[in-house]
Amino acid sequence: MASRYWIVSLPVQGFAASIWSKLQESVSRNAFDTPLYRFNTPDLRVGTLDSLLSLSDDLVKSNAFIEGVSHKIRRQIEELERASGVDGGALTVDGVPVDSYLTRFVWDEAKYPTMTPLKEIVDGIHVQVAKIEDDMKVRSAEYNNVRSQLNAINRKQSGSLAVRDLSNLVKPDDIITSEHLVTLLAVVPKYSQKDWLSSYETLTTYVVPRSSKKLYEDNEYALYTVTLFGKVADNFKASSREKGFQANS
Repeated sequence: MASRYWIVSLPVQGFAASIWSKLQESVSRNAFDTPLYRFNTPDLRVGTLDSLLSLSDDLVKSNAFIEGVSHKIRRQIEELERASGVDGGALTVDGVPVDSYLTRFVWDEAKYPTMTPLKEIVDGIHVQVAKIEDDMKVRSAEYNNVRSQLNAINRKQSGSLAVRDLSNLVKPDDIITSEHLVTLLAVVPKYSQKDWLSSYETLTTYVVPRSSKKLYEDNEYALYTVTLFGKVADNFKASSREKGFQANS
């Protein structure tokens, strides 16, 4: 179970080190096994009271937005783990375990200079999180696209004859191709095979008699070949569809 942390802000009366010592003493008397960590933040440019009041409204919106993005990322990771059946392990922040990141927090001076006005820092964080959200949407769309393609491939490899790739079921000797003759592949419902065998020669003209040969059968369909003149192939396909057969080149 993940640890829960409270971030507590205390008024400084005198020196910060003194307040820290008093907090440690107070907590140890009531909950001796509760660890405490200093969440070190630098002295930032406070600005005027009006700017702080205006910023407080922005912080409410930014906090809700950032929290929402965090939940989206968590849900996305959980979905990926369920889909893959693989535990992705503990989450990290820039390669650092979350617990260590929080308990040993260091302000990123290069990214957020302390001399920058507070509003610009908040706006910068908001922009960065928005970029993370956009990147996540792009990667999620790419993942869903790849997963759809993989599912389609799996259906073709393991699905019924109506949807799977037939190329691995057909040998070169099964196909006749000449200047005038072509061989079509017909997917016939399993329980309509008698109908196929008794009717395929009459579905159109110029069908080679007794040319149909069964190549494969699964639980739902059977795969047959049929040889005919190329000029009537389209008519044969149309007539096959009308009788519930799937004929293709």
